[in-house]
Amino acid sequence: MDILEFLNYGFVRRALVAGSLISVVCAVLGVILVLRRLSLIGDGLSHVTFGAVSLAMVLNVYPLAMSIPVVVICSLGILGMTRRAGIFGDAAIGVVSSVGIACGILLASSAGGFNVDLFSYLFGSILAISATEVIAAAIVSAMVLGAVSLYFREIYSLTFDEEFARASGIPADRINTLLMVLTAMTVVLAMKVVGLMLTSALLVLPAVTAFQNARGFRNAIFVASFASLVSLIAGIALSFSLNLPSGASIVVINFFFFVVAFLFRRFSGQRSR
Repeated sequence: MDILEFLNYGFVRRALVAGSLISVVCAVLGVILVLRRLSLIGDGLSHVTFGAVSLAMVLNVYPLAMSIPVVVICSLGILGMTRRAGIFGDAAIGVVSSVGIACGILLASSAGGFNVDLFSYLFGSILAISATEVIAAAIVSAMVLGAVSLYFREIYSLTFDEEFARASGIPADRINTLLMVLTAMTVVLAMKVVGLMLTSALLVLPAVTAFQNARGFRNAIFVASFASLVSLIAGIALSFSLNLPSGASIVVINFFFFVVAFLFRRFSGQRSR
């Protein structure tokens, strides 16, 4: 069957719409998080999401409804540990991540082990995205893009020199809290696109691809968003053509773009010498 014929199916259109929104938002947040050396936050919160999904299945609750509040609370817990407990960001992420995955394993074990539904969250199931999840992706995307646009100068200042930003009167704590909450919600939605095991890649790879050749902070956000969007569409097309897992295909194409960008920067730099 031709790839374009798949667009006649509602589940494919939902996958493309929701996946495109989530991939762009992950790229935007990824640029900010990588520059602030918080690139592991996606991996940590995905482990927490695994625990939340396991809890939802034990309680027979809709996973998205359970995961969003749990992961948001844990993201605020990471922020609180860095502020009050004197723990560095990577250590705080490690603490929450390990507790989240441990709780998930215990809950899954008490429920009789891993089942098909839980594995779909681990490895992604973009074609199973529901209309409710499309609406959730649209709402979260609007919130993230709106917040970044509204506080762009403040986020820029905090990203490169937080001490100066605080001294300048920027409400750093409020903006950091907002970013953590939005990141948590994005990670929860990203689990349906590439799965919990690969969510971190959706945040990191477009950002590091953009950093190879981007000129400035704003340009890096646009380049990362474009690379992430193209990877999403190409990954779905590749999975259709070769009958491959869509989540893994999306991540591999993201990595391919990173390699191309890296080689372009390296060889163009050699030519200019």
